[in-house]
Amino acid sequence: MATDSTPRIAGLLLVPLAWLIMTMLTSAVVVAMYLSALMTPELRSALFTNTHSFAMQWGISLLTSLLVWVYSIWVTWIFCKRSRRLPRHYIIWLLVTVLLAIKTFAFSPVSDAAAIRTLLIALLAAAVLVPYFKRSQRVKTTFIEP
Repeated sequence: MATDSTPRIAGLLLVPLAWLIMTMLTSAVVVAMYLSALMTPELRSALFTNTHSFAMQWGISLLTSLLVWVYSIWVTWIFCKRSRRLPRHYIIWLLVTVLLAIKTFAFSPVSDAAAIRTLLIALLAAAVLVPYFKRSQRVKTTFIEP
């Protein structure tokens, strides 16, 4: 009977995977929320009868949410495949979440408390997980597949 000598995704690696899946699900809900505006006649007419800049901002927000969702799905896929590309892309993904939190803080019409909480959570995740993915021997031995 052959045994697999490569480490499995377990232990502390489940924390970044859970963070990734949570963000992927959140992005899916946000995309569904934006698309629901197109399905409801009242919201659709309000969207397209409003100013051009409002519709453009809505479209950019939808596109950004869709791109984050698709990128999160792909990063989850390579995480589960234990691809050697994962550490670099996970760090990029974390930095994208920090940039989106900064954008939310600066430009979105949400309360300051909610924006600061989002920003602090994204910064904390990046501050903990980036060094872990760069220096951890467990990460170096787990993510070895092409």
